[in-house]
Amino acid sequence: MPITGRRRNKVKGVQFTIMVVGASGTGRTTFVNTLCESDVLNHKAIQPPEAAHQEEGIRIKPVTVELEEDGIRISLTVVDTPGFGDSIDNEFAFQEIMNYIERQYDDILAEQSRIKRNPRFKDNRVHALLYFIPPSGHALREMDIELMRRLSPCVNVIPVIGKADSLTPKELKAFKKRIVEDIEHYDIPIYNFPYDVEEDDEDTIQDNMDLRSLLPFAVVGSEEEVEIEGEPVRARIYPWGVVEVDNPHHSDFVRLRGAILGSHLGDLKTLTEDVLYETYRTEKLSRAVNSDNRDSQLLPEDLANQSVRLKEEQLRREEEKLREIELKMQREINEKRQQLMAKEAALRNLESRITAQGSNTSY
Repeated sequence: MPITGRRRNKVKGVQFTIMVVGASGTGRTTFVNTLCESDVLNHKAIQPPEAAHQEEGIRIKPVTVELEEDGIRISLTVVDTPGFGDSIDNEFAFQEIMNYIERQYDDILAEQSRIKRNPRFKDNRVHALLYFIPPSGHALREMDIELMRRLSPCVNVIPVIGKADSLTPKELKAFKKRIVEDIEHYDIPIYNFPYDVEEDDEDTIQDNMDLRSLLPFAVVGSEEEVEIEGEPVRARIYPWGVVEVDNPHHSDFVRLRGAILGSHLGDLKTLTEDVLYETYRTEKLSRAVNSDNRDSQLLPEDLANQSVRLKEEQLRREEEKLREIELKMQREINEKRQQLMAKEAALRNLESRITAQGSNTSY
């Protein structure tokens, strides 16, 4: 579904939601912490070798942080997806992400269908999804293509190359070109900073053309500062030199941050609310009306109950996962306790033998 139109809005005190998706090791966590200038997400703990075969599965983890950008207060919700891409079969991960996005649409559809609205209702619709592509230097993987193709019709997908400093400038340029070719070949409708030559002014058109030329954004993140010429700079130090996060010659980080939290924040919200959500809403209600199955003929007011059931089902799955983790930890504790008891018994035996030998020697 092509997305067209361009609106350059600035609203004071806005709520904005981004989802970050990418396999472990693509720089997703570091990027978010760099974006928010605080430890919003925790880095994944390194698994011991004996647990390398275990698959934890994907988890959906929203966290909200308050930011200020150009005098505008932004209540930013970051929806993290740890575990994505870590399994052999990622079909479940695709479905979990899609379910989360659609649940936010169902929640607001149910709220809009109520006779009496909830004044404390929070709109959690995802306005932008940053998809982190590993810096392989080759082409899009089947998993990359499938995820962006599935999600682009319901969320603004922005492709990002994480840890871009692992590629040389020449390799990075060729990699970007190949990714853009793959996106065009597979007809994936990503958010490509649309503009209207008849409605938009020259500055807006040029700005969007510049941002479009950077796709996919090649970003470098760093949670540490180093001193360069007496000034603290967010950077990564290597034996061959320094990569500065906020230097446009080293990374597209500044342009991406400025777009999603500044110049294009309003556009991303408007497209989500007026195009993506309305399309989903129309299709949802159309399916409900045209279905021959009476059980699936959902009236708008029934969606509130459906949303509650979906949330209960998600909570049940999460509780099951927690129980599995708890049982696993309990087994490990019992094993450690048994090992400790065996060592204590061996130590007591050793002490007894030493005492006995001491007694024999004294005679």
